[in-house]
Amino acid sequence: MDKMEQYSSYIADFVMLYGPKLIGAIITLVIGLWIVKRVSKVFNHTLDIKGIDPSLRPFLGSMLTAILKIVVVISVLSMVGVTMTSFVAILGAAGLAVGLALSGTLQNFAGGVIILILKPFKVGDFIEAQGYSGTVSTIQIFNTFLKTPDNVTIIIPNGDLSTGAMKNYSTEPTRRLDWSISIGYGDDIQKAREILLSILELDDRVLKDPSIFIKVEALGDSSVNLATRVWCNGSDYWNLKMDTFEKVYNAFNAQGINIPFPQMDVHVYQQN
Repeated sequence: MDKMEQYSSYIADFVMLYGPKLIGAIITLVIGLWIVKRVSKVFNHTLDIKGIDPSLRPFLGSMLTAILKIVVVISVLSMVGVTMTSFVAILGAAGLAVGLALSGTLQNFAGGVIILILKPFKVGDFIEAQGYSGTVSTIQIFNTFLKTPDNVTIIIPNGDLSTGAMKNYSTEPTRRLDWSISIGYGDDIQKAREILLSILELDDRVLKDPSIFIKVEALGDSSVNLATRVWCNGSDYWNLKMDTFEKVYNAFNAQGINIPFPQMDVHVYQQN
């Protein structure tokens, strides 16, 4: 009977000592999880309003929710008397070890977040980066996928892509198209200019403003080079460039304008 009284006294003391803390911890846990849920909902709504990429929203929302839940659990454990110093130290050491092991992956993840938030390019843009060029087909959290004009897939880590130099050919709706047209010494420069103007002015893909630019840019070893510049829509760039070369070749041949090509004179001397 004495033992029962001792156990009852011990339980009563335990309840009196830890009961309020336990009840407070449970209340804190319930309220904390409710607050986490509300904050996560507001955060996801904010991401939606800001236009953050849909592929990034679930990850950011889940990461915030996990961090807030960890904070709530640590607070609850400290309320019931659990010493948090060692616990936090273990978490810190584990986080450091994981971070070192996944340093490259984390760098690519951070690069993916930066790309998806700042949007230096989007799916469908034609870019040049890390020695490769192609159309962006997919932006994932760790890698970006390009499709080259000959239908080859290029995979570039987002860490390198977010910190390196990059050209985006699709940012602006129009582009300047440059040719260097060569004619022979002795040919009529004005006539060549008029032929070029007639070709370009009849092409609807050439924009009227800014105006067509044709000037002598260099006197080469075997040719006079005419710098020819026009503006066009980005979607017309390559077709206009190639079509114009063919038109210029045919028109120059028809009008008697020479297109020089490298030549070498060989002199043979006979010795008696």
